[in-house]
Amino acid sequence: MSDPQAQQTAAHKVVVIGSGFGGLFGTKALRKAPVEVTMVAKTTHHLFQPLLYQVATGILSEGEIAPPTREVLSSQPNAQVLLGEVTDVDLEARTVTSHVLGRETVSRYDSLIVAAGAAQSYFGNDHFSEYAPGMKSIDDALELRGRIFGAFEMAELGANRGDDIDHLLTFVVVGAGPTGVEMAGQIAELAHRTLKRDFRAINTREARVILLDAAPQVLPPFGQKLGEKAKAELEKLGVEVILGAMVTDVDERGIEMKFKDGRVERIKTVTKIWAAGVQASPLGKTLAEQTGAPLDRAGRIGVNPDLTLPGHPEVFVVGDMIALDNLPGVAQVAIQGAKYAAKEIEGRLAGKAPQGPFKYFDKGSMAIISRFRAVAMVGKLRLTGVIAWLMWLAVHLVYITGFKSRVTALLHWAVSFLGRGRSERTTTEQQIFARSALARLRRGATDLVSEPGAYDAARQMMETTRREELEALALEEARLTDSGARGVPAEQR
Repeated sequence: MSDPQAQQTAAHKVVVIGSGFGGLFGTKALRKAPVEVTMVAKTTHHLFQPLLYQVATGILSEGEIAPPTREVLSSQPNAQVLLGEVTDVDLEARTVTSHVLGRETVSRYDSLIVAAGAAQSYFGNDHFSEYAPGMKSIDDALELRGRIFGAFEMAELGANRGDDIDHLLTFVVVGAGPTGVEMAGQIAELAHRTLKRDFRAINTREARVILLDAAPQVLPPFGQKLGEKAKAELEKLGVEVILGAMVTDVDERGIEMKFKDGRVERIKTVTKIWAAGVQASPLGKTLAEQTGAPLDRAGRIGVNPDLTLPGHPEVFVVGDMIALDNLPGVAQVAIQGAKYAAKEIEGRLAGKAPQGPFKYFDKGSMAIISRFRAVAMVGKLRLTGVIAWLMWLAVHLVYITGFKSRVTALLHWAVSFLGRGRSERTTTEQQIFARSALARLRRGATDLVSEPGAYDAARQMMETTRREELEALALEEARLTDSGARGVPAEQR
């Protein structure tokens, strides 16, 4: 009779780095494969990143676009999830090292799928992030929600005091790609429609919403015609579109930009949102150093046509991390690449021939501008207006993970788009300032918890001291009772 534990040990081990579209779909694609899958991710949720701006502007809750990864994979017996940020990959030893709050975990693999994604890029000016958060995580979206709604609250206070509030009612979005366009459109709707009856001392419809970019047009990947259409629709909403302007400085009270002719202008604003540029995960550099694979300016690593690393056919890299055939950094590239990698792993175990080079099928691109306004590019079709907006709703509803999240998202869209409400407007100071506070700690959140050994020693000492205190207190209570000293003035004892 075979030993089940020995069989489990002998199973082919697949480690998946990341819980985004690439990581999740890669893991799910291995559901029926004779493998053990370990997903290592720095968050406990799968994030539907294209809808982050709706969390930031109060339309959706974070739970609707970021379901727990464990819940999503709970019915997949061959998959486990480990929390931790991957800090090293040793290709020779075939190990992945991750850390969380000072705890180190080493995971061994036979096959590896790297889907670590990308972060916001400030083009070498990382200090801008303190005043202009990006749009890459739930933390970013919640902080921005606090900053946006908080600006209106502070403007109301300032107006009652007779202060200048123009800088509080000016919102600047940097980057005229899909995220920037969608964000600018929603802030405009928020100011001009949702909040117009909620304040007494300020008129929210007088708020300035500015979208700026160094590029010469809005939505460059959509082509000139759709770009011009999107720009016109934004301007109808009251958004000021400034093109050909490169950001040169950002501080607490404003943003500075420089034009091609050398002209420099400054906009006084408290609320800035950064939606320009992405930088691939630093794991790309780690892998490049071990394989000699090239990195492009955005930190993306060059891979073979089958998505593997040079000299390491057991390692697949997918999604925003790869530089291959000018593939765009969109969810579909990650999803299709992850499914391709999973199929190749399963095929190898079954002794099948390789699939051939990875081929990306472009399902189109869409961007929503505001309610009933969107642009869509599907094949040769170029759509705008209500039809494009309905297509956007349908596609995004399909890709939201989980039936419950789809239903609640649909209800929130109805409230926000058909009515004028925003059901997720709760904000706190902690949302706004927690990131900055953690950044001031030498090791971030790790400085707020004890090391395992130090914790045990401190607890032992605390228990000993506490025991002595309790024993002394009990003896004193007994003495007071036995001596009849309770309720007797001190001078009569």
